[in-house]
Amino acid sequence: MTVNELTSPVSGDYAVFVKLRSLVEQQWLSGGHECAIDGLRLTRATEPSGTIRAVYQTSFCLVLQGSKRSAIGDTALEYRAGQCLVASVNVPVNSRITEASRDRPYLALSLSVDPAMVSELLLAHPEVTDRRVRHRALVKGDAPPDVLDPLTRLLELCQQPDNQAVLEPLIRREICWRLLRSPMGTALQQAGLYDSETARIGRVTAWMRAHYPQAFKVADLAQMASMSPASFYRHFKAITQMTPVQFQKQVRLQEARRLLLHEHDVAGVGYQVGYESPSQFSRDYRKLFGAPPGKDAAVMRSSVAIESTA
Repeated sequence: MTVNELTSPVSGDYAVFVKLRSLVEQQWLSGGHECAIDGLRLTRATEPSGTIRAVYQTSFCLVLQGSKRSAIGDTALEYRAGQCLVASVNVPVNSRITEASRDRPYLALSLSVDPAMVSELLLAHPEVTDRRVRHRALVKGDAPPDVLDPLTRLLELCQQPDNQAVLEPLIRREICWRLLRSPMGTALQQAGLYDSETARIGRVTAWMRAHYPQAFKVADLAQMASMSPASFYRHFKAITQMTPVQFQKQVRLQEARRLLLHEHDVAGVGYQVGYESPSQFSRDYRKLFGAPPGKDAAVMRSSVAIESTA
């Protein structure tokens, strides 16, 4: 039975789901997006949002109330309370909260997943590995009921600093294991199989995310992925839904937008993120965000939008 099918208030899974939702609300009211758990991010919104642009890392997102729409390329996924999203590689995503109100705010949490932990678990338990399926960077599905309890315990650690150092690694490992054994496990395991196309593309996208100002040659990225240029290009586009150049451009422009919150030198920001031409930077920025960088930055500074990975 999935969380979406839970209707009885005395159901064990439903009770845990309600408790988790309450913990997220409490933690949000006390600390906002961030909490004491590294890589755990909370979101609460009382109205639908505009477009939210972010680079999703390898992670697991669970919606507890309301709904959200996330898109990469031409592929859009809508997920609501009781459903989750798994991102298997670093990828720029456009999303928006589609259902939220003051009475029933949108609530969600996202947790980063370490591909090295996925690899370790797959090596120790090869019976859960399925190499027959290849997924795109984003996959949605119903939340595995048995992941709710460890997520609840992880949230509770935010208020238990004396226990965090010992229990957090154990709980994160349990969450990862339960996800791997769920129907969504084949999507996550691609990030941990060192020789899988997804893992190899994932290493390249992580490098591109860290070195976004640098120019690159597709042949060099292909070599990094241990693929021929043609094979690399095909797999990169199939997994991320964009070309390497489009990927780099989105990462550059999202970083530029973040920098413009605090810096007023538009041309300087363009150079900083890797553009050689201020006019090209302005054209690309306007095409993505709908306004030239100076004007968009002024609006952002007056009213900072929600920027979330959950």
